[in-house]
Amino acid sequence: MLKQRVITAVVLLAILLPALFYRTPLPFCAVALVLIAAGAWEWGRLNGCDQVPSVLLGLGSVFLCGFSWYFGLLERPLPVLWTLAGASWVLVGAWLLRQGVAGWSRIPRAVRLSGGLIALWLAWLAVAQARVIGINFLLSVLLLVWVADIFAYFAGRALGGRFSKSKLAPSISPGKSWEGVWGGMAGVVALSVLWVLLDRSGNAGIFSGSLYARLWTLHGAMVMLVAVVFLAAMSVVGDLVESLIKRSAGVKDSSGLLPGHGGVLDRVDALLPTLPLAMMLANLQVL
Repeated sequence: MLKQRVITAVVLLAILLPALFYRTPLPFCAVALVLIAAGAWEWGRLNGCDQVPSVLLGLGSVFLCGFSWYFGLLERPLPVLWTLAGASWVLVGAWLLRQGVAGWSRIPRAVRLSGGLIALWLAWLAVAQARVIGINFLLSVLLLVWVADIFAYFAGRALGGRFSKSKLAPSISPGKSWEGVWGGMAGVVALSVLWVLLDRSGNAGIFSGSLYARLWTLHGAMVMLVAVVFLAAMSVVGDLVESLIKRSAGVKDSSGLLPGHGGVLDRVDALLPTLPLAMMLANLQVL
């Protein structure tokens, strides 16, 4: 299993890193599109579709993303779209977690499929726009999610159950604790402050042009800190929503497309709400 995980990680990095750092956003947006199409296929399978409907769902995601790309949406500010997407994730995410695993199957399949397709399209559009804004901006968003996940894991292992008597969501993801959530939030606060300090040091380099610097400059330190804590919380919501759906489907992983890592959705679940919300925050001054 460990060998599979390492090989898969090396292959993914060998594809993603050159695409990310290429002089134009085109290769990265294309690679992200392939991943989103695979995620859409997985979404169909998780919601009880056979192979053909699942493939059609993947093709539908390619059409939506390609349509957006062709008509230049990657270069246009879309504050209204990102505000609607962000509000939807907050409201629908909270409602889904309140309904629990049993509530997912009560939603009509057509609604589940179309909702997932829209969420995947928005995630691709957000990550593509973030890459168009700049590599540093995109990395600041991706690292926020990764740091939140890493700090949550170690805080949960070390402190889980010591300060809170109840689990975060025992019927959805029994291993997650409130201490893990707080640890993830502490991690992103430290990341954002350190990033801005390095950005303002005069030798910014890769630290310039981040989401954190944009929020600090436009709205002040307090707004930036609240924003990154909010994004960390929503990354947990994305993770829990996918866990809820997998429990409803009775599977451990969204697929076996990434040996040792599960499926594409297993790797991007926390990014699905975080990317559109990051773009919403980045566009606050446009509203």
